[in-house]
Amino acid sequence: MSHTSRPVAQVVTPEPVVEGAGVHLRRSLGTRSLDHLDPFLLLDHFASAKAADYEAGFPYHPHRGI
Repeated sequence: MSHTSRPVAQVVTPEPVVEGAGVHLRRSLGTRSLDHLDPFLLLDHFASAKAADYEAGFPYHPHRGI
């Protein structure tokens, strides 16, 4: 197998999103700007020093854990 380098095609700036029961996060994949990607593919960034930002959590979802 040969290895080739490719240039960066696009730099994606994460969008602020509120998910579940009010959890604030930043989403890179799964946004309208990248709607050509599979709709089941998400890339989220969670980061907060405040526990209250996550206490509400996410309700049950049929795809959870897949």
